[in-house]
Amino acid sequence: MCGIAGTYGFGADTEGIARRMSGALAHRGPDGEGLFVDDRTALAHRRLAIIDREHGAQPMTTADGRYTIIYNGETYNYLALRAELEQLGHSFRTDSDTEVLLEAHAEWGTAAYDRFNGMFAFAIHDATTGTVTVARDHFGIKPLYYWIDPADDAADGPRVVFGSEIRSLLAARVFEAAPDDRAVYRYLKFRVQDDDSQTFFSGVHRLMAGEVLEIRADGTEISSFTSLKDELREIAARPGRPYDESVVDEYRERFQESVRLRLQSEVPVGTSLSGGLDSSAVAAVIGRHLREQPEDERYSAVGTRQNTFSAVFPNSSNDEERYVDALLEDYQGQITSHKITPQPAAFLEDVHDFVRTQEEPIISTGPYAQYAVMREASQHVTVLLDGQGADEMMAGYNPYFYVYLRQLRRQKRFKELASEVVGSRDILRKLARTKFSGRTTVPIEALLNSGFVAEHNGEKVTSVQDDLKERLLEDTFRSSLPSLLRYEDKNTMRFSIEGRVPFVDKELLKFLFTLDESAIIHDGWNKRILRESMDGILPDMISKRRNKIGFTTPEGEWFRAIAPQLRDIFASKSFASRPYFDAASVLALFDDYIAHPENYGTLMFWRLLNVELWMRTFFDDADGAVRALGGSAEAEGAPAPAPAAAPAETDTAQEAEPSKSDYVPNPGKQLDLVSDVDGHDWRRLPLQTELVARGDDIVELSRERVERFAADLPDDAVPTQAPWYFVISEKIIAISQGRSWFTWEVRPRRSAKVLSRFVSRTPAGIGLGDPTTMELAIREVGLPRVLAASAAGAAGKVVGRKGLFYEVVGADVRAIDGPTPYSAFPSNVSAKLPPKDPDAVSARISAAIREADIPAALRDSFVGTVVMDANDIGRNVLGSDVATPHGHLEASFADNPLGQGRQRTPMAILVDLGIASQR
Repeated sequence: MCGIAGTYGFGADTEGIARRMSGALAHRGPDGEGLFVDDRTALAHRRLAIIDREHGAQPMTTADGRYTIIYNGETYNYLALRAELEQLGHSFRTDSDTEVLLEAHAEWGTAAYDRFNGMFAFAIHDATTGTVTVARDHFGIKPLYYWIDPADDAADGPRVVFGSEIRSLLAARVFEAAPDDRAVYRYLKFRVQDDDSQTFFSGVHRLMAGEVLEIRADGTEISSFTSLKDELREIAARPGRPYDESVVDEYRERFQESVRLRLQSEVPVGTSLSGGLDSSAVAAVIGRHLREQPEDERYSAVGTRQNTFSAVFPNSSNDEERYVDALLEDYQGQITSHKITPQPAAFLEDVHDFVRTQEEPIISTGPYAQYAVMREASQHVTVLLDGQGADEMMAGYNPYFYVYLRQLRRQKRFKELASEVVGSRDILRKLARTKFSGRTTVPIEALLNSGFVAEHNGEKVTSVQDDLKERLLEDTFRSSLPSLLRYEDKNTMRFSIEGRVPFVDKELLKFLFTLDESAIIHDGWNKRILRESMDGILPDMISKRRNKIGFTTPEGEWFRAIAPQLRDIFASKSFASRPYFDAASVLALFDDYIAHPENYGTLMFWRLLNVELWMRTFFDDADGAVRALGGSAEAEGAPAPAPAAAPAETDTAQEAEPSKSDYVPNPGKQLDLVSDVDGHDWRRLPLQTELVARGDDIVELSRERVERFAADLPDDAVPTQAPWYFVISEKIIAISQGRSWFTWEVRPRRSAKVLSRFVSRTPAGIGLGDPTTMELAIREVGLPRVLAASAAGAAGKVVGRKGLFYEVVGADVRAIDGPTPYSAFPSNVSAKLPPKDPDAVSARISAAIREADIPAALRDSFVGTVVMDANDIGRNVLGSDVATPHGHLEASFADNPLGQGRQRTPMAILVDLGIASQR
């Protein structure tokens, strides 16, 4: 086992680069290291040998001195390949698989790589041609990253840095580390990572599964050395082998052989045991072998008892301990169990090292459970087997059922479809419960910087929806398994052990694809062939499990326990300074999570946190990186968690975010506007506000806000004796009156759902085109009136007259606002009725302003208060205490100066500068 790194380039400081790389990889293994340098190439290597530890040292060079290899991983069919090469005249000096790979390359070139069955990343230097060939195994189990200097002149040859870790590339110091914004966006938006060659580091790429990178003096070339995916597609297109008992027996034998091959080792081997079907199957196969075989025929690397390592979470919703114990009881004479109990407090202590270990953001905190297991396992074994890959190869996740049901419908196999629907009814019920659980689905765009979103909103992610085997291929090679393999490799290598995955075997996968889909899913059961092949080997409570948990933290429970520390991150200056986030919206959402954790999942919060911690770890100064969680100077003065609050039109502004001046327009808007209605020049001065919650005193808030506006008022902002109005958005009045609700608080009746489908939605607002807003309309005026208005609206469309719906239903319904994705939280997940008695509210606000501590001249020119409902397509005065015609006031807001998104300016000072032509 080893980490590899290298550089290729004419004129490069190869010895210096190699020294830095070798040092960067020092944590990868305690025994042995190697370094190969010629006038153009440096290959650095840190070695922890598994096979032929005494003689398998690297770099290794052929006897004629032409080829030199550095190698990370193992090739399990190396003995068969060695025998074939010996017949062709090759001789061997070691018993290692490393030398077999080297001689195979010498014999067949890159065509040899498709013959290897195992996990590998290696680089081979050809001293005759000066070429370096870098390759990664069929599934991408072992990582390999590279950077190609984009500035190099082809005449001088390419400069390339590659390695098993991104940190080794950074340690070479030949390029400046920078985040790749596209990768960050796709991760935040679609939850994807490791699905293409671009990493989260700009310019740093990963070699994809089954690819080879050739580095020559005249340039570089990437190609695939394998046709495995095409071969699997071809196999899948043939009629599947009928499922019967002989198929089950053959799969059992093949799986047992795959496990046996991965027990080839001169160091102790253990098993990662989660209690799930997959890892339990691996442990049970080894346990059965130890029970049934004479002592002198047992796996030498395992010994007389198998060490298993399990993360357990007592009293947690995802605790697997009872399943672990069931297996231990069956094999109590063959297993020594080690149980690890990760805790949220320990997670906080480890999170900086955990993020550094992973190198790139990951899907959840779940891999931390494996991180804790690997740390303990490293005290007892050097190799650890686990069940990774079975889910992607045998439809282990619930979405695969939906894919298979769609496939059966597409193929018009209705009898089988009916059978699968009946068999999957508990899974379909779970889907329905999840869909109607009341949890909010906040669009991530509402929490991100609008410029960042605009730059990348063309990104799309699609997946196969109606072909089971094609979906398995997609998830095995691109969408799911690569990210799991990445975090497993990072966790194991962090603690200088090796992880092996018996299910991720190309021959085993080929066999599966020869079978009919019923071997994978049948009567609502996935992994059918694995379950039935383990009959009598695994306890029934494991082989017949319906629910899947696996190695993962109870993230929701942990987040509730450490919410204050996590909030410190969202409240920090560094988080607010990132170009990715709308920090105020994130903080407001997290405060609502603290108040109502049952309404939210945690995956979105983790992605936001992970990006911030990753940025601190790899791009901020060292001191900032160490202060990963709470207690740092950057979080000092952060406000305490807010109490439970109703949705608000506005959000708290971060201390690090410069507030908009009261005396300038919103971005993209103008300060003054000449009205088309009265010819007057109107000045609009938008005022930012703090969070408004249910029960707040909107009159007192308005008085205080006018006092702040007047305190530093420039002489020319409001000309002396110019009449001015205080304008306030109807939304925050409704919020303070308790007439605003989160969408999950509103349970639309069936009639609301049906009627909302016939309402047109516009970019400026959803109106009644959402079931929640239609439900509020029905509550406000009654279902008969809404039905009558709908009929009038339909008739109006026939005769070409618009607006009849709202003429019948009334202005109050027109003012109902629904969730808008472009707005800051929580406006994107809330629905509001118009304010109650807006004229009376206006009068009370005006009275308070006239008693406010403002200059006398400003008080004397104050006209009154206007409650305005404005958006990008229309304006309506809902209430006021002034005599000015509503049409004049509405025309003064023709360009919606308060904005439609995240400006957080629900108030304004409106100044009448007089007739424009007379000024």
